[in-house]
Amino acid sequence: MSNAHAGTLNSLGAQVLQRDWLSANNIVFAAAGVESPATVVDTGYARHAEMTITLVERALAGAALERIVNTHLHSDHCGGNRALQAQHTVKTYVPAPSLEIVQAWDEARLSYRATGQLCERFHVDGAIAPGDTLRLGPAQWQVHAAPGHDPDAVLLFEPQTRTLISGDALWEDRLAIIFPELFGEDGFGPTRRTLDLIESLAPRCVIPGHGAVFDDVPAALAASRRRLQGFEKDPARHAQHAARALVMFHMMEHQSRVRSEFEAWLLQTPIFDLSARLSHITQSPASWARELVEKLVDDGLLCCKEGVLRLAPPVA
Repeated sequence: MSNAHAGTLNSLGAQVLQRDWLSANNIVFAAAGVESPATVVDTGYARHAEMTITLVERALAGAALERIVNTHLHSDHCGGNRALQAQHTVKTYVPAPSLEIVQAWDEARLSYRATGQLCERFHVDGAIAPGDTLRLGPAQWQVHAAPGHDPDAVLLFEPQTRTLISGDALWEDRLAIIFPELFGEDGFGPTRRTLDLIESLAPRCVIPGHGAVFDDVPAALAASRRRLQGFEKDPARHAQHAARALVMFHMMEHQSRVRSEFEAWLLQTPIFDLSARLSHITQSPASWARELVEKLVDDGLLCCKEGVLRLAPPVA
């Protein structure tokens, strides 16, 4: 992190706990008076919950966590909610369109069953909505709608330092899966409008959901728009990208799987059936699953030995 970024974050009372591609980054704000309790924005994946607790408590230097805010409710952003709620007396806030879904724990509308991902049920105390302001640390942050990757997502913007907490609306060097498109809904249009909104906010510093804090926003926007244009021209390419990314997420979670069992799991998990259909496959679903795994092995992302799949070791 650059000295400029560090100075900005320090002035905002914020620490960015950069995680990985299984757990989203956690942004921890120290308490700053009654109206600004100690807060974490996004809590990572459930498999990493114990690590999240340790990291957040270390960032707060012994102070109690009092509030959780989620930019959206994908499993890698809210999977630590329940564990933190069990450890601390916290109030939890989610984007307004998701409030009733979480309160009812409507698994038909939450993404966890469709993706085969883990998220333990958590309680929710309230919602944040576009147009709201949210006190985090010493500053007031604006809440903006950020549909596209997730239709209910929000981003948080601090206008004095022009710092953006983008969730998965903008990363530095890639574009997130646009989930509504996999369910037959418009996601490309909302994604483009969210990128336009970010451009209009003109952030100086972006805290993404994954990856390092960055400031070359024009380059990141241009790269996202190029990828989005490619997906709009060829939606089947987006479906294939989504399937590959979700396989890799699953393998990061489990580390190893018996290949035959894993391919059977693919066929039983709804999101992969949707991805296969949108990819306009001509072979049988079982052949599609085998081919998907083979391509990831051929590309050096997975390795297979004696019928067991593992993540390929990083290239030195």
